[in-house]
Amino acid sequence: MRTSTHTKVLNTTLTLLAASILAACGGGGDDPAPAASGTSGSGSTSVKISGVVTATSLVAGSATDPTIQPAYIQGAKVCVDANANGVCDAGEGGVLTDAKGRFTITLAANAALIADIGTDAVNTASGAKVASRDVLRASLEQVVAQSGGVVISPLSSEVARLREANGSTQDTEVQNVAKRIGVSAATLLADVNTVSGTDQRAMLAEARALDNRFTYAVTKLDRGDLYPDDLAVAGGDPRLVSQANVTQATVPTKPDTRARITFAQSQQAAFEVEGVPRYDNIFVVMLENKATSSILNSAFAPKINALLKAGNQLTSYYATGNPSEPNYTALGGADDFGISDDSQWNCDATGANAVQDLPLPDNTQPGLAKSPFAASCTQAAAINHNIVGRPNLFNALTAAGLNWRTYSESMNPGQDFRTDSVADAAVVGQDHVYAPGTVGGNPATVGTTGLNLPMPAGLYKTKHHPGMAYQNVRSAPEWKYSNRTMGGGQWDAALASSTDYAIPTGYDIDQLGTDLASGNVGSLNFVMPDQCDDMHGITVKGTVGGGSTQVTASDCGGSAIITRGDNYVDALVKKIQASPLWQNPQRRVAIVVMFDEGTATGGFNSCCGWNVSNSTLANPLKDNGDGTFSPDTSINNYAKGNRGHGQSIFGILTNQAVAPKGIVDGDAYSHFSLVRTFQDMFQLADPGVEGSYMNRSKYTEHFVAANILKLPEYAGSADTHFDAVRPINHAWVAPSNYTQKQSSDVTTPAQVGPDAVQTSVWALK
Repeated sequence: MRTSTHTKVLNTTLTLLAASILAACGGGGDDPAPAASGTSGSGSTSVKISGVVTATSLVAGSATDPTIQPAYIQGAKVCVDANANGVCDAGEGGVLTDAKGRFTITLAANAALIADIGTDAVNTASGAKVASRDVLRASLEQVVAQSGGVVISPLSSEVARLREANGSTQDTEVQNVAKRIGVSAATLLADVNTVSGTDQRAMLAEARALDNRFTYAVTKLDRGDLYPDDLAVAGGDPRLVSQANVTQATVPTKPDTRARITFAQSQQAAFEVEGVPRYDNIFVVMLENKATSSILNSAFAPKINALLKAGNQLTSYYATGNPSEPNYTALGGADDFGISDDSQWNCDATGANAVQDLPLPDNTQPGLAKSPFAASCTQAAAINHNIVGRPNLFNALTAAGLNWRTYSESMNPGQDFRTDSVADAAVVGQDHVYAPGTVGGNPATVGTTGLNLPMPAGLYKTKHHPGMAYQNVRSAPEWKYSNRTMGGGQWDAALASSTDYAIPTGYDIDQLGTDLASGNVGSLNFVMPDQCDDMHGITVKGTVGGGSTQVTASDCGGSAIITRGDNYVDALVKKIQASPLWQNPQRRVAIVVMFDEGTATGGFNSCCGWNVSNSTLANPLKDNGDGTFSPDTSINNYAKGNRGHGQSIFGILTNQAVAPKGIVDGDAYSHFSLVRTFQDMFQLADPGVEGSYMNRSKYTEHFVAANILKLPEYAGSADTHFDAVRPINHAWVAPSNYTQKQSSDVTTPAQVGPDAVQTSVWALK
């Protein structure tokens, strides 16, 4: 609310602005035509201001990161938003921008300058009409600073939003945003159409992401959403209070006191969708096959346990299935589509599911003579492993103008990412031995045994790639560019000796290291160690000296592999934390350390969107385009999937120095919950449109209850909270007498009642 003091300050500013502009306009005759003029009289001040409204245009089909072009908006209404409602109302002096985004307006009130961009407005780069109403802003302080030509843009809007969110000054937030994206403060609020080089690319990338948010904010405003989002309400979803088909013991008891969202609230809510804050870069370190009971407080994993204590953690995080492949597929798109094995991604891919990214990477292709990939693959269950036309995180990020990366360790140099790595006798590393626990107060000493180990087959596995099963990911133009290498393996130093693949000129064994140094990482980065460093394990044999006796390596199995993985994760985390990205306090960067699955073999093994009680009736739901859903029976043996496989470690580290640490969230989450969280974090979905969430990540308690007749597997649920998906936001509060469920691979006592602290593990401050 504006105070009388604030009004006086603004009016004084206008007077000074008018005076300064008039003085400037009275200069030499060689001055260009004035961009602004003003008059000052008793009790009134008016200033004519000129400027532009800028935008971005996303060009589809880039073979690298998304191509974003600078643009102007023609037909935007610029006005003084006197009542701060985010609309150019009648009487607020709105003027339309011309074909070059230009406007001239008389500024005579103490209110924000906005550009009300309706669906009749045109993006000058694409020539298309704006798809959804948007509102951009420029603060009065910016107008003063840019009196020669005001630029209303997504970046100017972000500065205004941050000032309100943080109670700070214009200069502070200009400096902060400029530092975050790597441009000078003097450049940040300039017309992006006139900027060039790396500065323009940085501004365009940020402006695109911001404009997605501001458009979404207006959608919430115009729709009349309640504030905050349903699943961000402390205590739980208020809609469940009067809803049938939900377990009453876990339904919130407090009345819903929310009101219709305001313009200011909508702008803030767009940056914390369902209570999940926006992050710039997430690194997901994927580990293998270890339950919570194998890692938590283990003497073989002291470093991971130290990371858990230094950061935040989830203590009831569930896998999707067993073995690995269904879990990675679910992490890519919130469903395993019935897959319940580790078979090749082209298995039973026939008819409408036929492989499209030909030729296949089999041994008939040039340079792939030793490829283990089979050109044909059929199974008795006939479950299609090539997922066609289904939404996933990778496509969603690209469509939003964001980017992604997968970093994989110990690949053969120059190999096709679509096939497993092969053994290479010319690449030899040394066997390592790990001492479990601590020695002299130092964790896990490392030595060598003298065993020479030729590089084994299968260090890199396609089953461990979250995007591999999705045809539209492998066919995407950015596929080759966005799949990258990661160093740190014991065979790295010898990879240059490879004889199995032609080593490309300038081949980079550690693109992750290179990208961390340059900042050229993705918004979302999946980081996959090899099958020794991820704790999965394979058989590795070698010889000592010049002998011929084959000896099994000491560090790729048993308890030693836990310590090996522990050391690798520690080195990887330190590598990310040493990067300029992490060291930039204005960027929001987080590292997730997680496992694909647990080790449970009986009872209920999963939660949060799973196929309840291993039902044989499950079918996915398809969106009918009118807000209704119907069963999709086209997936053969779909009910064999999404059955879960127990609990595992999930830790989060953030570079935000003032963020809460030591937070423990005991609510039950799953891979589906994580996908939903990423959709919120990167603003890829809309909680007001349940179908915008991909696959099973839409299966919230509210959604399941509303569609219970089409989801027969949920009909017998005894705990609909446990069985439904929710974002990882720590909003739900367990009743005092509620006992948290847990799978058979966890030996710690079940939690009773709510967590002691209800802070989100993603909290920034």
